[in-house]
Amino acid sequence: MEIILYPNKILREKCDEVKEFDQSLDRTVLDMLDVLYKKNGAGIAAPQVGIKKRIIIIDTGKSPLILINPRILKKEGKETFEEGCLSFPGIFLKIKRAKKVKVEAQNTKGEKIELEAEGLLTHVLQHEIDHLDGILFIDKIGFFKRWQLRRKLKNIAKGKKSEKSS
Repeated sequence: MEIILYPNKILREKCDEVKEFDQSLDRTVLDMLDVLYKKNGAGIAAPQVGIKKRIIIIDTGKSPLILINPRILKKEGKETFEEGCLSFPGIFLKIKRAKKVKVEAQNTKGEKIELEAEGLLTHVLQHEIDHLDGILFIDKIGFFKRWQLRRKLKNIAKGKKSEKSS
């Protein structure tokens, strides 16, 4: 499994719900975990490894959180965090998102789970769930900021790593 880089079209597609909770799903999750840790990411969504399924994995330093078919039930407040994305190497942007979220999902056995989050976890949850709907973090910035990034985005498309930006 490899990270899919911008502007690959799969990053813009809405993902399908997971219907089968089997060994294939377990293998996919293990492979995604492997990629997440190799790339030192905080989160990864299935389309970032070329899979059009509603699967996200998050690890903000405690233990991995594996969410199948996640959806946000409730959002509260606003705050800004600096975000990066494995599909946009070297690009970091200040993104305004909800301060708190309540999320419903399933675990790898298909059992329903709910969680409430704030802080870094809230931002990673929203970022990864956006990926499942074809929404990218560059969609959350204004035209002028995106225009400033155009050269870095072209470099990613050509396979060159960008320098840090804010």
